[in-house]
Amino acid sequence: MIHVTLRAWDSPRWVWAAVAALCIAALAAALVGQHVWGHEPCPWCILQRVVMIDIALWALLGALWLHREPAWLVGVPVALSSLAGGAAAIWQQMVASQSASCNLTWADKILYASGLDGMWPDVFAPRASCADAHYAVLGVPYAMWSLLIFAVILAVSVRQLRRH
Repeated sequence: MIHVTLRAWDSPRWVWAAVAALCIAALAAALVGQHVWGHEPCPWCILQRVVMIDIALWALLGALWLHREPAWLVGVPVALSSLAGGAAAIWQQMVASQSASCNLTWADKILYASGLDGMWPDVFAPRASCADAHYAVLGVPYAMWSLLIFAVILAVSVRQLRRH
């Protein structure tokens, strides 16, 4: 029974479904932090949310569609997005959180150009400066949790690419 279960989780469909679930859980945690605990997001936080949604959509595509197409059609975009998300998390932690204002940064420009902040402000509107949005869970800043999640996703996508 355990052998069958472990084999099922080794299938690309289950792996991509797990990646999508991880992204959705991370987004849910961010929204709980914002709307329940009052941890208002900065532009870099929001940019990482957008990348998580991007990865979740690609991973769902992989879970539903991969048996028909080569693994790289999902693995490459997921890997590239996880690298971008990881870079945003590092920038937020090392640079932006040290600044009193993160107004008109690259993250701001992307968000405002996309129009997401106007379409769904409760999820995509930055409401804090980067210095003010320096929250932690279990003593670890949100940006570092995000970096960890992006690193796991990158490792999974690279593993999927190497397997197929």
